[in-house]
Amino acid sequence: PKSARAVANAVGKNPFAPKIPCHRVIRSDGSLGGYSGKGGLKTKKLLLKREGIIL
Repeated sequence: PKSARAVANAVGKNPFAPKIPCHRVIRSDGSLGGYSGKGGLKTKKLLLKREGIIL
């Protein structure tokens, strides 16, 4: 649990999204969580779809 929180904090502050692919991090329950990159969750969904991830 503590390491999951550390990952969430790190990707939440990622200034290089999507070059550093923090959009691939999802919550343990399968929900998308957040996205700190431009466009928020809408962009996260688009990036995952482009990579062939079925939501």
